[in-house]
Amino acid sequence: MNQLLKWSIENSDTTRNDPTAATDPKAERQDWPSGRGLNQEAIKSLMGGPSDAELMKQSMEAIQLSDLSLENKMVAFDNLEQLIENVDNANNLASLGLWTPLKAQLANDEADMRRMAAWCMGTAVQNNVKSQERLLAVDAIPTLVKLALEDPNEQVRRKAIYALSSETRNYPPAMKDLVQALPEEIRPGGTVDAGDMDEVDRVIDVIKKASSKGSS
Repeated sequence: MNQLLKWSIENSDTTRNDPTAATDPKAERQDWPSGRGLNQEAIKSLMGGPSDAELMKQSMEAIQLSDLSLENKMVAFDNLEQLIENVDNANNLASLGLWTPLKAQLANDEADMRRMAAWCMGTAVQNNVKSQERLLAVDAIPTLVKLALEDPNEQVRRKAIYALSSETRNYPPAMKDLVQALPEEIRPGGTVDAGDMDEVDRVIDVIKKASSKGSS
């Protein structure tokens, strides 16, 4: 694991900060250095050919190590996020038992850890009903709502909103939970159609506005 982290640090942007206000991570990455990224073949060669599932488990183990530097944990989180851009890998979060420790990072004292946990969740559930079901099952929506509205770090709030947006699109059970978790003053009346993107956008826009006001 130390070799993996060392290699990743040397081949990634170690000062990784969100460069834009976009809630879509693909948009953020357009401005990142071209050399940054997870080189799957190099890592597999370095580690003796582990599977993506093994890399995912190793990443989560690194994220949870108390004696590992924040910089190295960011590398591990970055690797995990890129691995779960693959739908099959995202769905393997459940079989590998990684949803619960991922949710736990939403409560981390470090803002960057909360940010990356929300980002990973948003990536995993985007257009992926199996992962949407798992995020709902670990009851992460109330925590994400709290982060979206109250976290002192702007980037954490944005990533929490991104995760909520991805989780609720075309998935009515998640939208129902989101509506129930919202404070009464911004809770929409009636049922929100999760399959109507205009309706979903209106709910997310309300959260964005409340998030901005809460930070001022």
